[in-house]
Amino acid sequence: MHSHMALRPPRLVALAFVLLALAIALPSALLGETVENTPGIGAKQEKFPEGAQIYNQTCAACHNTGAGRAPARVILGYMTPDAIVTALTSGAMKAQGTALDQHQKEQVAQYLSGHELGTAKADLPEPPPCTPDHALFDREQVPAFAGAGLDLAATHSVSTEQAGLDRQNVGKLKLKWAFGFPQANRARSQPALGGGAIFVGSHGGKVYALDRETGCTRWTFDAGSEVRTGIVLSPWDPDDADAVPMAYFGDWTGNAYGIEAFTGKLVWKVRADEHPASVITASPALYGDTVYVPISSLEEAAAATPGYKCCSFRGSVLALDARTGEEKWRTWLVDQPVEQPGGKFLGPSGVPVWAGIAIDTKRGSLVVATGDNYTHPATELSDALVALDLDTGAIKWHFQALEGDAWNVDCVTPDPDNCPEDAGPDYDFGAIPVLATDEDGRDYILAGQKSGIAWAVDAETGKLIWKRQVGRGGMAGGVHFGLSEDSGRVYVAISDMPDFVERPFPATPGIHALDLKTGEELWYTPPPENVCEGRPLCIPGNSGAFTVTPELVLAGGDDGYVRALDAETGKQLWIFDTVQDVPTVNGVPAKGGAMSGGAAPIVDHGQVIVSSGYGFVSKIPGNVLMVFEPE
Repeated sequence: MHSHMALRPPRLVALAFVLLALAIALPSALLGETVENTPGIGAKQEKFPEGAQIYNQTCAACHNTGAGRAPARVILGYMTPDAIVTALTSGAMKAQGTALDQHQKEQVAQYLSGHELGTAKADLPEPPPCTPDHALFDREQVPAFAGAGLDLAATHSVSTEQAGLDRQNVGKLKLKWAFGFPQANRARSQPALGGGAIFVGSHGGKVYALDRETGCTRWTFDAGSEVRTGIVLSPWDPDDADAVPMAYFGDWTGNAYGIEAFTGKLVWKVRADEHPASVITASPALYGDTVYVPISSLEEAAAATPGYKCCSFRGSVLALDARTGEEKWRTWLVDQPVEQPGGKFLGPSGVPVWAGIAIDTKRGSLVVATGDNYTHPATELSDALVALDLDTGAIKWHFQALEGDAWNVDCVTPDPDNCPEDAGPDYDFGAIPVLATDEDGRDYILAGQKSGIAWAVDAETGKLIWKRQVGRGGMAGGVHFGLSEDSGRVYVAISDMPDFVERPFPATPGIHALDLKTGEELWYTPPPENVCEGRPLCIPGNSGAFTVTPELVLAGGDDGYVRALDAETGKQLWIFDTVQDVPTVNGVPAKGGAMSGGAAPIVDHGQVIVSSGYGFVSKIPGNVLMVFEPE
């Protein structure tokens, strides 16, 4: 089912078979052109010959062709040498980086970036601290949203009153200020709002509290590795001067954090799973005095490393005390892996939770959507919706969308050692499940899958209500992160990125609106024709999360444009091209890129906040947070 790849390098599969349930190769012609036209690559090779040799021997076969999930060579060139070493040591490439010693990592990093280690950091300006009139947190401005889904039900919905934008004024939005993320080529942490500040994580491992009005920095917290998750703020009483509001998030090395929201001071840090390949990609959820943490893994990528015996990771949901970080309960979503007959594999394995959590307060439940198994035997909780008891973690019900989807990255190599026989299509769930209620009071759990199918099940029982084939689907297609609901309309983002695999359904990239009760399509807005003409790494379509109001759909695209559409008709009302150099309040050179992942555009009291850039799996890199207001 998968495209042909170059032969596996002798020492190591590509350094960055990064682990997202995302795209495979772009057309090789595009990638080759991009690599060849990247300024300075020849000079880089001459300046760092040892790094060039290591890269060409161990990495080029995948990165120069876009094979599997390896980012294009041009994307690696946007990274600083320090960021590349970090990625190989503790970030997205740590599983593969174990095959290189420190010296080799440093040489490769210098070659790819064209800079010596330390020079990029030395040249970075310090973010401007706030002056006293902007440094204080306003307790009257309580948190605007409840987590990454904007409410406990994860609808990504905002009222027109709170949004401060409607059909009449959204077209007047202008860029107010921008913040450049240093040491970054992607921006995929969903911001939180509270106290007059924007809280956001970064590729460089920093969490920032920025003044909403000016973008000055109130504090910075260093997690040490990428903070991909959204930031979740605890609620507070404006009249309680002694209350200590908290901020919660996870990092790329599998740590969960609780820090003071008004100071950035660390309160607790917990390793969420002791498995060496565990990561936290989904935003935690906060309800009452408990933080719920979904856990995923890089082991699906490590499976492509020659000699690696796959697989021992098993997904879980972890409940922590919000004040202390102490464990309350953990629910494993797959049994302990054991050696299977023949001794080739461990299993069952996998079932990571890539996306966030919907909280069903009516039933005392939380709902997660799961990924695939990595090896056989396949299990009933993979590619599934799972409802857990909030207090105990006991499983109340599950709905499996696809049976037998056992897959890992080795399945897209020409000589797979760890790929299961009869491997599945890799149709994980990557979008947060949504709890929605229709006008008759019926409660639905909505979910979007990489198969291109949107699902609706009964919130009480998990029984199927309807399903709709919205997109073509595939590792590079279907629904990645985008699913929202408001006013009886379900909004579905479809990427359907080319992957050269024949499927029975046509590609339908763009934005789809479905009827909540029936799943019938209400409207469809495709990307404009020729939108990617002359734009390297551009992909027409949508994979990122949306924010919606009764009147508007705010959507960032893989083409680098952020748009506002009429919620009833799908007509475009506003557009802004983020793929441009913008002046930043902190002096860091910055531009936008593709908008993928779980960081939806945020709207609150007339302000639209957009994280732009997705230097990952051959999409447009970027490193900017943009704030818009109507003029």
